[in-house]
Amino acid sequence: MAVLSKAGCNAGTCHGNKNGKGGFKLSLRGQDPDADHQTLTRELFGRRANLLDPEQSLILLKPTTELAHEGGLRFRKDSELYQALRNWIAEGMRDDVSSSPKLQGIAVAPGERNLIDPDDRFQLQVQAKFSDGSVRDITNFAVYEASNPFAKVSATGEVQRAGLGETTILVRYLHCQEPVRVAFIPARPGFTWMDTPRQNYIDDHIFVKLRTLRMNPSELASDEVFMRRAYLDLLGILPTADEARAFVVPAIRSSRRQEAQPSSTNAAPDQSFLTSAAMESLVFGKRERLIDQLLDRPEFADFWALKWADLLRVEAHSLDQKGVQIFHHWIRQSVAENKPLDQFVRELISARGSTYQNPAANYYRPNRDPASRAKATAQVFLGARLQCAECHNHPSDRWTQDDYYDWAAAFGRVGYKIIENKREIGSDKHEWNGEQIVFAPRSGSLKNPRTSKDAQPRFLGATADQRGLTSQITDHGSRITHHEPDRLEVLAEWLTSTNNTLFARVQVNRIWFHLMGRGLVDPPDDFRATNPASHPALLDALAKDFVEHNHDVRHIIRLIMNSRVYQLSFEPNNTNGADDINFSRTLTRRLGAEQLLDCQSQVTGVPLRFASYPVGMRAAQLPGVRPESKGKRRSNQLDQFLEMFGKPPRLLTTDTERSCECNMSQAFQMISGSAINGLLAEKENRVSRLLAADKSNGEILEEFFWTALTRPPMPEEREGLLAALEATKDRRAEFEDILWGLLNSKDFVFRR
Repeated sequence: MAVLSKAGCNAGTCHGNKNGKGGFKLSLRGQDPDADHQTLTRELFGRRANLLDPEQSLILLKPTTELAHEGGLRFRKDSELYQALRNWIAEGMRDDVSSSPKLQGIAVAPGERNLIDPDDRFQLQVQAKFSDGSVRDITNFAVYEASNPFAKVSATGEVQRAGLGETTILVRYLHCQEPVRVAFIPARPGFTWMDTPRQNYIDDHIFVKLRTLRMNPSELASDEVFMRRAYLDLLGILPTADEARAFVVPAIRSSRRQEAQPSSTNAAPDQSFLTSAAMESLVFGKRERLIDQLLDRPEFADFWALKWADLLRVEAHSLDQKGVQIFHHWIRQSVAENKPLDQFVRELISARGSTYQNPAANYYRPNRDPASRAKATAQVFLGARLQCAECHNHPSDRWTQDDYYDWAAAFGRVGYKIIENKREIGSDKHEWNGEQIVFAPRSGSLKNPRTSKDAQPRFLGATADQRGLTSQITDHGSRITHHEPDRLEVLAEWLTSTNNTLFARVQVNRIWFHLMGRGLVDPPDDFRATNPASHPALLDALAKDFVEHNHDVRHIIRLIMNSRVYQLSFEPNNTNGADDINFSRTLTRRLGAEQLLDCQSQVTGVPLRFASYPVGMRAAQLPGVRPESKGKRRSNQLDQFLEMFGKPPRLLTTDTERSCECNMSQAFQMISGSAINGLLAEKENRVSRLLAADKSNGEILEEFFWTALTRPPMPEEREGLLAALEATKDRRAEFEDILWGLLNSKDFVFRR
């Protein structure tokens, strides 16, 4: 089996394909040794192996290309692979699955390696541990796969640099796999580590790695940039001009006063350092107070409820409009009252009853079969993408096909009583419009297609003796009884248990992703050996902190935002310009769909108008996705805008369904779209009010810049715009053009 994997014979592109190749089919990556033994020894009248003359076996002649082979040369006659397969044939092709020692694990050395240029290669050594206590060197039989083009790995385990950067080498042998982290670091002659002050343990973890990578973090972001960033990340809106000036201007004036003061010749040698440290302490103190204030604002609940509404598929096609309103209100209320996240999840998973009376029961409305419920729960709360394991053992994770179906069976006893269903299109079996009752029937099972038997419910990753979901034995003195536990409640307790460290790690990683633009594990819901965390120790520390603080989301948000890492500038230095995974600087990203539309409304001073909702409701407050009718969608330019800028349809339970990528359609929408131009042309907008207040050109410019960009205009901006205003005959039209320019500027469209 190891030879077939090493040679790539059982890969998905070869004979491991669902339909095989050339009439020869093996199990994908050797997940079914029994079936493969039958295929090799019995199929094709036994012609694939020649017991009397092993060298004439088809399974040796083809991979060595002595006979024509579409897959090309897989190994040579003088290789260990050839010899191992030949000896197996010569010994009678024994099926030793039941008699041989079982593989318990593999050990790879080194497990992590940093190479500084000019070092460009190293050798991996792999050992296999078996149930009889034996250890074998299997370096030449292991399979090596690099996660990106920065490295090449030979068949014998030599890793060679192909580019500068970080990569992961997956080492696989039979059913075991281990990742090896590798970093190819530029020499950077003369590099000096800048001893950057730290604010909390997040900085410690990040800076230790940056120093190893010979990379300095960027400078601290200015107050203007930080304030804008904090408002967008926590509230999804911008600070008002008055709020921005109150926060930023005192610091500007203080800085100017310090620059004007002459230095004292009698100052102590370290006074400048102390003054700098004291100033930085004041800056961080002011920012900490701002973070606390923002976390208490109602807009925080609106904006962070939006993130959970995306994940939990709050959309009208599955939930109907009333269900959307009820479910979204419950989610928002949970965020507003800072409900511990483990409690929030337990209420979701164990929910049953009326979808109108018990809002959490709506979790099960779009996930209407055991497989959908299992995949959604695993991905959202455990960071496990199980889709591949539905048909075969996961090729890049530890989950087997049996794991998948046993986990899905745990959700097999969820039933629905349809009170009414007033669907608009009778043939649409996925549309639900009316009240439903979610209940737990006493029976229900799921067939495992691999075994053709009923799957046995168990927790994901648990062994057979850790199922906890089938009948339990209770001793009542002299009377021993069996009883069936409430599977959903047992699942909810296990899922959020402090012993289930994966739950806490996934949730803090998701918070990190929303604040930093990239997860420590990225994508944030794809936890597997082949996609390791960029900073595993930091992820573990955050998860431990999260559990110790009763799964308090606001606590983790405060911790991250008060770190120096969060408050770094987006501007690179001469060491970190190419870095986008180690948080040496803030990653620039486009505003999300709702952020962009709400900020445009805020800057122009025009309330949004969504069909069937009160005037002035912000895009981030919308409970659902969009009107279901395509005709209604076309008639509302704001819904079209949100869809174009990446608001997800909420058909998938993943953080990555939402897109903040840029495209040409968005560019045309910003330049000439009806949404932005409609706001600018509105009679009672910010331009109208400022002109009516008899403000000067300079005062209006100041207001525009503080409102749109959280800063005053630069001298050259002010000078050029004032000159244009003096020369114009249509003052309002000129101000509309200026505001249009601000709304289309990179400073506005991107969060930095």
